[in-house]
Amino acid sequence: MASAFLTSIDLASYANPSGGPDLNALGLVGHVFTKVDPAAIDDAFFYLQRTIGYISTYFDVTSLASIDEIVSLLDSGAAKVFVTRPQLDHLVSANISQERLVLAMPGNTRDEVINAISGTAVDVYSHQVYDLELVEAWLKEYGTDRPEVYVSFLEPSTDSAQRVSCLSAIPILPVDLLTVDPKSQPQLISVAKLLLANATSDRPDGLFTTIVADERGVALGLVYSNEESVSESLRTGRGVYQSRKRGLWYKGESSGDIQELVSISLDCDHDCLRFIVKQKGRGFCHLATATCFGQYRGVSRLQQTLQERKESTPEGSYTARLFNDSKLLNAKIIEEANELCEANTKSETAFEAADLIYFALTKCVAAGVTLEDVERNLDAKSVKVKRRRGDAKPQYTAQAVGAGGQSNGNTTEEVIKEAASVSKSQADPAGLQGGRIQMKRYITSEESPQTIEAVLQRPSQRSGEQVMGIVRPIIDAVKSRGDAALLEYTKKFDKATSLSSPVLSAPFHPSLMQLPPETIQAIDISFENIRKFHAAQKEDRPLSVETMPGVVCSRFARAIERVGLYVPGGTAVLPSSAMMLGVPAMVAGCKKIVIASPPRPDGSITPEIVYIAHKVGAESILLAGGAQAVAALAYGTESVSKVDKILGPGNQFVTAAKMFVSNDTSAGVSIDMPAGPSEVLVIADASANPAFVASDLLSQAEHGVDSQVILIAVDLTQSQLTAIEDELHAQANALPRVDIVRGAIEHSVTLVAKDIVEAMRLSNLYAPEHLILQVQNAEGVVALVENAGSVFIGEWTPESVGDYSAGVNHSLPTYGYAKQYSGVNLGSYIKHITSSQLTLEGLRNVGGAVMQLAKVEELEAHRRAVGIRLGELYY
Repeated sequence: MASAFLTSIDLASYANPSGGPDLNALGLVGHVFTKVDPAAIDDAFFYLQRTIGYISTYFDVTSLASIDEIVSLLDSGAAKVFVTRPQLDHLVSANISQERLVLAMPGNTRDEVINAISGTAVDVYSHQVYDLELVEAWLKEYGTDRPEVYVSFLEPSTDSAQRVSCLSAIPILPVDLLTVDPKSQPQLISVAKLLLANATSDRPDGLFTTIVADERGVALGLVYSNEESVSESLRTGRGVYQSRKRGLWYKGESSGDIQELVSISLDCDHDCLRFIVKQKGRGFCHLATATCFGQYRGVSRLQQTLQERKESTPEGSYTARLFNDSKLLNAKIIEEANELCEANTKSETAFEAADLIYFALTKCVAAGVTLEDVERNLDAKSVKVKRRRGDAKPQYTAQAVGAGGQSNGNTTEEVIKEAASVSKSQADPAGLQGGRIQMKRYITSEESPQTIEAVLQRPSQRSGEQVMGIVRPIIDAVKSRGDAALLEYTKKFDKATSLSSPVLSAPFHPSLMQLPPETIQAIDISFENIRKFHAAQKEDRPLSVETMPGVVCSRFARAIERVGLYVPGGTAVLPSSAMMLGVPAMVAGCKKIVIASPPRPDGSITPEIVYIAHKVGAESILLAGGAQAVAALAYGTESVSKVDKILGPGNQFVTAAKMFVSNDTSAGVSIDMPAGPSEVLVIADASANPAFVASDLLSQAEHGVDSQVILIAVDLTQSQLTAIEDELHAQANALPRVDIVRGAIEHSVTLVAKDIVEAMRLSNLYAPEHLILQVQNAEGVVALVENAGSVFIGEWTPESVGDYSAGVNHSLPTYGYAKQYSGVNLGSYIKHITSSQLTLEGLRNVGGAVMQLAKVEELEAHRRAVGIRLGELYY
């Protein structure tokens, strides 16, 4: 239903309106009006992003020339837009609901009003009214059975606002003329008085019946209000009511069960108030129950129970176990979703849906997400006017048909892409805000820590069970059938139907390495820099320590004998990965190097990779990608040499396969690290060049739609942020992979931090694969780095140099694994062996301790191995 009034704000200064209530106070009545001109369109989208779900916003867009921008505002959550007649006609023809359109009348004379509103079913707006009596006259003539009428005034006042409110019109008033504290600001217009201007009461004492409800609309109890209590509620932001016996009643003042006010509104007849509150403590009722009608039921009760379990985690509680075991929780959600899909009867469907809701809500509560948060998201999605087609992804369509679902017969076999990057179509609005390629922006000081942690979550990947369900049969087939299975999967996934052998063996024919001279030169320069940096990591001599007289402990390094290097293919050719993996293997002295990379459809491999394989002395190139390549390296086939360690990045199927074989004792193989999609975090302050910042963000966004880029802006102004966003939009649109970029930008964010200390705290929390410091004294900031794969210091160090030619390795931990893992380095190809050497004196010195500890552990043979030797000294 319509609001009692609209609060007019200046979009440019909405965060701190001078002289009037702030946004939190406005949110209590929940309706804001603001004008958008072409220069403020970005501010409008940012405002919506910050307030959707909390405040209903009405935009005057009469000065906008672009219909697309108006539609985008509606799509982003604008409650209504105030438009001209030509704009109205365009929007109606574009199938925009007339319920969200308000016609701004061209004038205020009686004839202009009648001409404007005749024949229209949309709401109308009479702006800058100077003749109040004329407005009252045509409002009376217009009647009450009509669309809503909005009125702004040339000279607004309490009297003018109340007079139009009494005729069921909606006044629009500047925020600096409003107050939620009329006692201390009597010269301003009372928000409470406006809210109740058109309210009626049938009680002799004039009190208004008031329903108190929680954010989900569940009634907590019945109370009474008047203008004084409403005003006090708005002033304090708490539930304050009018007791028929005690006067003003501050709920929870004595019990501690206070209420945080969310909103106040009138019902359709204007004779009943509804307070939406966040109830604190034991509950609303004096009997310490959630409501005056008893305890919560259904999902509200489930949420209450889950939140209690999360806080207390009682021993033996299954719910507590779920909170502590995310893998179990994820597996149960998948299990229950499948069981719901398989349900056929009404009772089965209800039963399985209840189970799924339980586990899904447990996941939400574990992440600090409430039902209210979920419902706000549902409400936000309900106002979307741009819709994707909504088809299920192919793998889920296939699963649904296999589970007894229905299909139109056009099912498509799932294709496992080598790189988890699928180009967005031009029609897909991913990554766009108001028609621009733009990252979502958050000001950390205005958000809760939980919100910031949530926005720093990586893009969701398929569950481990789903991926492993695809990977395991591939691994088993290659393990049991060798080359035959390897060729089958390569032909299936890489479309290399003419391939007759899965391996290209050294020496490689020169015809396979035909490259332009400039490419050879680039590879040779990069190769040598990478070699120098990794060669410098060699240990000069074995470590040797005499721990006590006669006891010498040593450690010496040996190269891992056989290594398999996985070089991704897919949406981009990556010879740089072949260098990053192959050069340190060569420097370490690995005796056998096998490079695996997906072939092209004609069965060939890129000449750059062959050239690098030749330079590092690789034994062979495995012409395969995905889980099948990992399995071949782990177990060996007729043509593929088994290796001792597998290194290199890949998509989630490659990562799952690496994890699987590393845990299979029959494979006897280790891996470098888990891996996820590529990512970069850029920290920029006012000294940063906006073009440099945007280019660094895009250098990772173009890797794949599942990549993520983060900008932490250190105390940047609105204009400085806009400069970076303008560069991002312009540079992105100039890229050949712009559709992939949009997919990555869809889940990328800008965080505005107050200082470099906070910026580094957030960076360490995120633990980025690549960290770029475009800040003053960047070298000094490195001391604050705790978690990162690789750091790029200063404005002249783009991430690209690390990817290719500087010398550092670009095979780095992603998805937050920089908290536990290093990137690939010389040590990745080295194992350390320790040795001990004792003299007779040394055994005398340490033997007693050894024998005593062996005795404590009741390992008699251990004790005797020392005792027999020491016994020899006495015979």
